[in-house]
Amino acid sequence: MEWKRISLGPLQTNGFIIYNKNKEALMIDPGGEEEKLFDWLNQEQLTLSAVILTHAHFDHIGAVEAVRNKYQCPVYVHKNESTWLTDPNLNGSGLFQGIQPIKGNQADHFYDKEGKVVLGGFECELYETPGHSPGSVSFYFPTEKVIFSGDVLFRGGVGRTDLPGGDQDTLMNTIHDKMLSLPDDTIVANGHGPETTIGEEKETNPFINGFGW
Repeated sequence: MEWKRISLGPLQTNGFIIYNKNKEALMIDPGGEEEKLFDWLNQEQLTLSAVILTHAHFDHIGAVEAVRNKYQCPVYVHKNESTWLTDPNLNGSGLFQGIQPIKGNQADHFYDKEGKVVLGGFECELYETPGHSPGSVSFYFPTEKVIFSGDVLFRGGVGRTDLPGGDQDTLMNTIHDKMLSLPDDTIVANGHGPETTIGEEKETNPFINGFGW
């Protein structure tokens, strides 16, 4: 398995493409700029088998419909955000001036529990990681030592909690109970900015250190 980070959309959200030698691929969080995404997929001769969302905020879903239509692939999101793709006020695109409201179709499948899952031919461990949003999830690939965490934990920071469904205490408990339980050498491939590791954040992240963790 290999993976590629591509910054997409108005906030340059990190989208991730997971792929293998058989040219099978998954798309995590297509935030926008679908032509940029399509160009890279065509260059690598990859075909997407699914779109999997860490959560359904507008900056992570801007190209969902374009990708779904082009590749005829299913879209997955957590059940707690089952209506967010269709509602600009819930996904946040209707709350900010200058942002085009996003109102697409419902996801095809909904995550409803943690554990091992097979998504588009790739196996991973699905973690429910709420706080930034009620349906935030993370995808952990233990063999590759990487977790795709959306907007839960950043290099030197944590996700915001002032959008619909956000909760600071829930977020910090998620980070403590889920993220910090991973091996220190786990790569955190997050939704904005550069990757980091669990060990690095334990040592240097002021939000974590400030909570005594």
